[in-house]
Amino acid sequence: MKEANNEWLYEITPKRKLIDLNFKEIWRYRDLLFLFVKRNIVTVYKQTILGPLWYFIQPIFTAITFTLVFNNIANIPTGDVPPFLFNLTGITAWNYFSQCLTGTSDTFRVNAGIFGKVYFPRVIMPLATVITNLFKFGIQIGVLSVVYIIVLWNGVKISPNINILLFPIYIVMMALFGLGAGMIISAFTTKYRDLSVLVGFATSLLVYFSAVPYPLSEVSDKMPDWDWVVKFNPLTQIIEGFRYMILNTGIFSWPSFFYTLTVSILLFLFGLIIFNRTEKNFIDTV
Repeated sequence: MKEANNEWLYEITPKRKLIDLNFKEIWRYRDLLFLFVKRNIVTVYKQTILGPLWYFIQPIFTAITFTLVFNNIANIPTGDVPPFLFNLTGITAWNYFSQCLTGTSDTFRVNAGIFGKVYFPRVIMPLATVITNLFKFGIQIGVLSVVYIIVLWNGVKISPNINILLFPIYIVMMALFGLGAGMIISAFTTKYRDLSVLVGFATSLLVYFSAVPYPLSEVSDKMPDWDWVVKFNPLTQIIEGFRYMILNTGIFSWPSFFYTLTVSILLFLFGLIIFNRTEKNFIDTV
């Protein structure tokens, strides 16, 4: 009589590693990952009048508002770059970060019902949010490209520089920064629900401390005693670097670039540690 085969296909055990990004397991659940991405894209503007047009409307109207307030009323200069294009470039980069942050900051609370019923790698949820926002980011880059071509057609002399090769790295930095911060906040919202309200408020304020509606050089000229607050903000370096490589205007330095890259990676790893620790017992407190 043959002995029964006691080997299991899969074995689910408690996670013991602090940093555990199991790519093999995530790859195994890749169909679920893309199912969540598809769900996010389809349902985000479901039962709305304008639907996906909001992808175009939001950055354009925000750029118009910034142009009227900061450039026409406050007279903040943007050099040889038209103010609308300057603002739209910064807003496009900012939107991707902010959407990654706000979209992942409620992961445990929003998905408690799913997490409590079936097992899958929990990190798939924030990853799905980041990939979904990458789709939106691509659409807004398309809007930016159209405006860029119109500006060139009108005779304004602007062009990207060699730093455009860093474009994928800037996308990764924005994703890591938003994902890391979002996972940390998500872990705390399991106990402190009001943090989800604070995230929206803090994000709306952070845009002004990240040099989105103005050049970084203006801070050094007008507020030299406080310019370090903006300069040492990694998001400022991302926004400024993003504009520098596309519009060839602004301030860029390699030390600042590597500083921002390092902070983004460390924040992501720290967020992953907190996320993994919270994953073990969040269902008891959410």
